[in-house]
Amino acid sequence: MTAIRGARERARAEVTAAIKDEARRQLVAEGAAKLSLRAVARELGMVSSALYRYFPSRDALLTALIIDAFDAVGEAAEQALAASLPAAPADRCVMVCRAVRDWALAHPHEYALVFGSPVPGYSAPEATVGPASRVGRALIAVIADARADGVFPVPEPPPAPEELVRDGERIRDRIGAGLPAPVVVEAAAVWAELFGLIGFEVFGRFDGMIEARDAFFDRAVTRLAHSVGL
Repeated sequence: MTAIRGARERARAEVTAAIKDEARRQLVAEGAAKLSLRAVARELGMVSSALYRYFPSRDALLTALIIDAFDAVGEAAEQALAASLPAAPADRCVMVCRAVRDWALAHPHEYALVFGSPVPGYSAPEATVGPASRVGRALIAVIADARADGVFPVPEPPPAPEELVRDGERIRDRIGAGLPAPVVVEAAAVWAELFGLIGFEVFGRFDGMIEARDAFFDRAVTRLAHSVGL
């Protein structure tokens, strides 16, 4: 029975992977808004009722793709974080940011799925929150390590308004960051500005303007690191 169950689990995993691969191809060809379970089933030679045993709805399939994308970019950030020691804090931050950019440029359609325009009619469930926080956690880890080593922040950022401090407290409590709330606010700004920079490049906003993209990105994210005292 164990061998049979193992074979069934492997078969299910293979079919699930094939469904997601075909869905990603549809993202490239049609965009997330036009993702269709029936079209995926047709391309895979499946009846749609069989596909629904794997993903009961379009939103369930979208959620799986979104979690995969968040996990992939998060893993890239975490690997860069681990490889960045014993560099200086600002350099570690730049290394993590580069890894996120490299992933985005290599996977523009998956990047667009998670950081582009919202998909009409889709609301991301709680299951996406943890994977979505992985890049932010990697950036916060750089800051936390610098604080533990006594080299952050220099200087302290300007005092945050009380309402922002409350936001920082909520974020800190949600992700378990061992940092003061005002520092979490500053880290959130770095996170948001990082994806703004990457989004401009992925979506062609720099075309005809910035040609030295690598140098521009490194300079920009170095300034972001300095802005929080790294």
